[in-house]
Amino acid sequence: MRVKQIIDSAAAVLTTPAPRTGSASPRLDEAEFRKRFRSQFADPAYAPLQTELDRISDAAWDAYLHERKSPRTRRAGPGYADPEYELALDWITAKGAIEAAQARHDDGDGPLRVLLINGSSRSEHTCPGELSKSWRLCQLAREILEGEGATVAFLDLSHIASEYGRHIHPCKACFSTAAALCHWPCSCYPNYSLGQTHDMMNDIYPLWVEAHGVMIVTPVNWYSPSSPVKLMMDRLVCADGGNPDPSLTHGKNARAAKREELKGWPYPRHLKGRLFSVIVHGDVEGAENVRRSLCDWMRFMHMESAGAEAELDRYIGYWKPYATSHDELDRDEALQDEVRNAARTLGEALRNQRAGRLRQAGQSLKEPRPK
Repeated sequence: MRVKQIIDSAAAVLTTPAPRTGSASPRLDEAEFRKRFRSQFADPAYAPLQTELDRISDAAWDAYLHERKSPRTRRAGPGYADPEYELALDWITAKGAIEAAQARHDDGDGPLRVLLINGSSRSEHTCPGELSKSWRLCQLAREILEGEGATVAFLDLSHIASEYGRHIHPCKACFSTAAALCHWPCSCYPNYSLGQTHDMMNDIYPLWVEAHGVMIVTPVNWYSPSSPVKLMMDRLVCADGGNPDPSLTHGKNARAAKREELKGWPYPRHLKGRLFSVIVHGDVEGAENVRRSLCDWMRFMHMESAGAEAELDRYIGYWKPYATSHDELDRDEALQDEVRNAARTLGEALRNQRAGRLRQAGQSLKEPRPK
């Protein structure tokens, strides 16, 4: 039996496609690295600290040179494919937060939880000098949801543009190399050697996991969702089919991940069954397409629409000046009531789901080709 296992393992290695490589390296030489690193200290207030900055630059260059992505780790331990594999402490903390959030979600005696998301990057706390219409619409929905007894977590994505140390770094598309290479939660960040830190997603993942329902309110930006919403969407790919055990692929070993996928990947749906509502508003074009893309995205993750009244695309101040768009929203009382009704629809669907009265046809069917 042991000999057969060795032969099968060797055969799997030989038949696994090798990762394709050949693009130009993005690595910097020392001079360019130091120039970029020091550019963040352009404020004259740092001028008296040049000696200290030289020493910090030395340490940063050493971390970059030796590619210390996750300098603090510990053994994975029992329950992992390779108990001896060194997991990043950041990832272990994020995994623990998700498990705690899942426990809150599964508590049938706990409150119904809604994640309400403002998708606009505009606020009065940065360059635009004015809050967004999305933020205002969120407040209408929040009043209804909380009035009906739901616990609402408000995720204001405008903080990416206005709060110090808030980023959603781009998805690196690990899933496109092999499903098992995309870890749940994402293990691509933080990457200390590249200065890719302050990533917001480890705070966002538990909000999605604990939620029974999610409502996204977003403007149209150039025929698409806003930049923060799209960043969040891409980084949630690990919630749909992502690998909960990085030791299975020994971190980011692409060939090992390909081998695991070709064995037959189960595509775990980490957000399955949560209900959603989407409200998209525009001023010229694209609202219906953005609403459709967001709804299709969440359906693909096996989330469920709360109902037709919870999916809304509208235009505020159609072809009117941007300067008066808030005034247009003030006047559009029908839209305001439609947003309230979307929130009521989501709340009703959540109560029906908990009571066992919400059943989607086809839920028990096996997917012919999960992806």
